[in-house]
Amino acid sequence: MKKFEDFNLQPETMSFLQQNGFTVPTPIQEQVIPPALRGKDIIGISRTGTGKTHAYLVPVMERLHPSEDRVQAVITAPTRELAAQIYDRAQVMQKVNPEIRIRLYVGGRSRSKDIEQLENSQPHIVIGTPGRIRDLFLKEGGLRLDTADTLIVDEADMTLEYGFLDDIDAFAGRMKEDLQMLVFSATIPDQLQPFLKKYMHHPLTFRIEEEERFTPEIRHVLVPCYHHSYADTILRIMPGFQPYVCLIFANTRAEAESIAASLRSHGCSVTELHGNLESRRRKQAMKEFAGSVKTYVVATDIAARGIDNDTVTHVISCGFPSDLNFYVHRAGRTGRAGTKGTCFALYHEEDDEAIRSLMNRGIRFEHQRYRQNGWQNLRPYGQRKQKKDDAMEKQIAMMMTKKNTKVKPGYKKKRAAAIEKLQQQKKREFIRAKIREEKKARYRQNALSQAETGKKK
Repeated sequence: MKKFEDFNLQPETMSFLQQNGFTVPTPIQEQVIPPALRGKDIIGISRTGTGKTHAYLVPVMERLHPSEDRVQAVITAPTRELAAQIYDRAQVMQKVNPEIRIRLYVGGRSRSKDIEQLENSQPHIVIGTPGRIRDLFLKEGGLRLDTADTLIVDEADMTLEYGFLDDIDAFAGRMKEDLQMLVFSATIPDQLQPFLKKYMHHPLTFRIEEEERFTPEIRHVLVPCYHHSYADTILRIMPGFQPYVCLIFANTRAEAESIAASLRSHGCSVTELHGNLESRRRKQAMKEFAGSVKTYVVATDIAARGIDNDTVTHVISCGFPSDLNFYVHRAGRTGRAGTKGTCFALYHEEDDEAIRSLMNRGIRFEHQRYRQNGWQNLRPYGQRKQKKDDAMEKQIAMMMTKKNTKVKPGYKKKRAAAIEKLQQQKKREFIRAKIREEKKARYRQNALSQAETGKKK
């Protein structure tokens, strides 16, 4: 196993790592740092919690020249919260070397103050959201990105999802031709490929395959919605559990808004966490979630990525995400630090394929519904209800294979007669069913005829 000392880093960079408490690189850091130090373009595919932030912060600090008054590295993140988290981690560099200038540029802050500050000096490291960085560079002309050596796009799939890739495209095209680009993402969607091919030169791709861990401390409970909405189903099961914090995942922002509004209208204590929130509301939501202020938090996968809270006792998954790995991450928000947790997976008929896929991957679902008298166990998911015909065939099979210790005279005839009786019973039931169907058909036909007659009159 490698150590950071093996990378031959400068003393200041080593001090930066020590102040973060790092001694041994994570797999993504071990693979990315050496080629990044050599100036290679890199695509890093890994999920939250693998140490990817420092996989790019370490090379940035190592190659930084604080004596030069120019922008040297640009780091983008799709949300203000994620950008702020990167900024907080990068600020440790300034403790090591106060000459390093790092600035955060996100929406919701005073643009005039940002411009005024840029007139005095340029930051060495720019961290922010694509839209604000683009505006300060292209519209205001205060931020000089054209001097930067490195561009880092963090959470690229989220950037694409939010529609911010065009902003990066707008300013990346005005940066150096020999710009080093590092792209990090949980997944690389096909729609991202044209952007990567446009700006990256023979990139090295490093994929960190995480072993999906289905924590045994987490119960996975399938709850059928039947004809009800997700919000109605949540309200129906609420009396059946007592959460400290319950994190409710929706697949879209609009769905999250709708669920939160419905719960709030029924007097529930709710925080929303999704991309449709205004700056002030989003900051407030983050504080409420971090402080466990509200019992229920309705969020999308994207808005909640990279943000943790160990007090989540229950998770509700409203349907299943298109990338089923995200279901595992949803459920993994509870059951932290050795505690037990429960994930309720609400489903409709169209979720059958997703459920079976997760079952094949090792998730053991309980199957329950909640009624006024409490939780009721349902048949194991996918197990068919035994039909009457199947029951009769089983009964016949038992009669045919039944072992007789004492064979009485004529037992074969009696058995044949019993089987014939069962078959006659089945035949009568079939005939009765057909008669009922024909009666219903005649009734419908007569009703139609009477209606037509009425129209002609």
